[in-house]
Amino acid sequence: MKIVVTGGAGFIASHIVDAYIDSGHQVHVIDDFSTGREANVNSTATVHDANVASPEAAELLLKIKPNVLNHHAAQMDVRHSVENPLFDAGVNILGFLNLLEACKKAGTQRVIFASSGGAIYGDKEPIPAHEEHVKEPMSPYGVSKMTGELYLAYYYMAFGMHYVALRYANVYGPRQSTRGEAGVVAIFISQLLGEKSPVINGDGKQTRDYVFVGDVVRANLAALETRHVGGVNIGTGRETDVTTLCELLRQDMNSKVKAVHGPAKLGEQMRSCLENGLAGKVLGWQPEIAVEEGLKRTIAYYRENGLS
Repeated sequence: MKIVVTGGAGFIASHIVDAYIDSGHQVHVIDDFSTGREANVNSTATVHDANVASPEAAELLLKIKPNVLNHHAAQMDVRHSVENPLFDAGVNILGFLNLLEACKKAGTQRVIFASSGGAIYGDKEPIPAHEEHVKEPMSPYGVSKMTGELYLAYYYMAFGMHYVALRYANVYGPRQSTRGEAGVVAIFISQLLGEKSPVINGDGKQTRDYVFVGDVVRANLAALETRHVGGVNIGTGRETDVTTLCELLRQDMNSKVKAVHGPAKLGEQMRSCLENGLAGKVLGWQPEIAVEEGLKRTIAYYRENGLS
């Protein structure tokens, strides 16, 4: 297949590009390198430097005529979305709509969308959240991801454009950046390698569902073939609080540096965890890497390659 991966120089999508190429697909990457790194991009991919909200990106899709659009380019910092919701919407809503219109004209048959389980469900019970959980985003970022899914539902209904929205839990692993608030694993590893005290916001009891990037890649491979249309949670179904996460890293790194507690972040979600039964049914997917093993692999990568 001919596949366009947006944000293909970024943390998650660069791994997906590798897997698609290894599976024999022809891959084009669209990235403006505002956060992505050239070093992440597979040398076999065809790379296009363009912003997803630009006319140039739309023209590229019309020229390439991909079978599949895998959309990972995004403004992904929750706190930045709160500070500047107009910028967030410009990238995550208008940028995505720009691509969907081009896909419609180009005859693209399938869209795989990187959505966010943690950001769209909010804090309400039950936890782990299933796909029919009430949607109460607590940030403009969450609103933008939910809006992306609504647009996809419209394009499927109106034009028959197949889609799968993969609702990620907190993804971590090799190539994750220390920039922004989303990469807490990479940030803690960076601080510990530099013998600086990791800073835990508030009491550290806030929980997240940490899913290894290699498992996320397998979901994106399965999404190429599934007949399912709609949202699918990609998480482990297991909560890990921030204090426990930091202690696991300290133990694995044999670090004597202790964490310090900073002020709690206003409006921060206290619990997030995703039920993953539907992914097993429609993608044949389940997580394979437990957080303890995934952290070890991530630490080893950064010790060998450094952080950025």
